[in-house]
Amino acid sequence: MMLIRSFVGKIEKGVSHFVHRRPPLNDHFNEATSVLPDDVMEGYFAVLAIKDGESKRFIVGLHYLNDPAFIELLDQAQEEFGFRQQGTLIVPCQPQELQKILDGRSWRA
Repeated sequence: MMLIRSFVGKIEKGVSHFVHRRPPLNDHFNEATSVLPDDVMEGYFAVLAIKDGESKRFIVGLHYLNDPAFIELLDQAQEEFGFRQQGTLIVPCQPQELQKILDGRSWRA
């Protein structure tokens, strides 16, 4: 849990670039670049939800870093990908699962 809090703190301070040394697993990882896209404004970060061949990119407000469901998703991302991602944060869930978190509905039963 301390690792997640440290990670959240870095994002809240405006750190948006992480070093990702693992080789890309598929073409979706090529979407995660170190260049800050024009649609990511201050106070937001890009997230790519990807699972079972489905993917969708979201622009997420920093306030979601306090949401327990989103933090759980970050734990899963850390387990699967580590904290050495670069650019867009990749999370291991289907896009509709992340949309439910962003809409304030839990995606876990």
